[in-house]
Amino acid sequence: MLAAVLLDVDFTLFRPGPELGPDGYRRVGARHGLTLDPSRHADAREAALTDLQVHPELVHDEEIWIRFTEAIVVGMGGDPVLARSCAVDLVRQWERHENFLLYEDALPALALLREHGLRVGLVSNGQRDLEEFARHHRLDVDACVGSRAHGKVKPHRSIFEAALAALDAAAPEAAMVGDSYADDIEGARALGMRAILLDREGAHVGEPDRIDTLLALPAALGLAPL
Repeated sequence: MLAAVLLDVDFTLFRPGPELGPDGYRRVGARHGLTLDPSRHADAREAALTDLQVHPELVHDEEIWIRFTEAIVVGMGGDPVLARSCAVDLVRQWERHENFLLYEDALPALALLREHGLRVGLVSNGQRDLEEFARHHRLDVDACVGSRAHGKVKPHRSIFEAALAALDAAAPEAAMVGDSYADDIEGARALGMRAILLDREGAHVGEPDRIDTLLALPAALGLAPL
């Protein structure tokens, strides 16, 4: 019987705001004497993702995200010599709670989970303080486990186990919802949890337990209409 739901944060409940988009990168770059081309942001980010190397032991490591952001800055036309200081500044922007916007389906979905009496937790890889983030955005959740405080990143089993312990739920009683197949879905299923892939962009059509909006989550979890 379902007792708890774990949710990823970035690109599941929240999307980056303008300060974290192409023009935001351009503005931060200008502060560091760089002229960055916003039209190159998408391709630069995709290339940086391809080369992104996680810690071999899945340890949370800020340096990985600095190098990732540095690669984006260079890909947008930034001088490699000046790119690191700009990347550090940009990583700090990703720590600011006000730089994130809720998807329109996030709060209604959370409310429906609550109405069914489910315990709700957030599990996220990232630099920000997740508990402060939840308070800032007034999210009605029972637990927050962020990789910066926990020390390991998804899909390491311990970060899921910490969230389950905080919610007093066993893996078969819980479901994980997230946008990353490798981090969220495979990580949760390895523990025996059910996992729902949120595929907003339609990149995984045909994948089992897939939804394209959080408004479809209650039905996907088999929750009866109230």
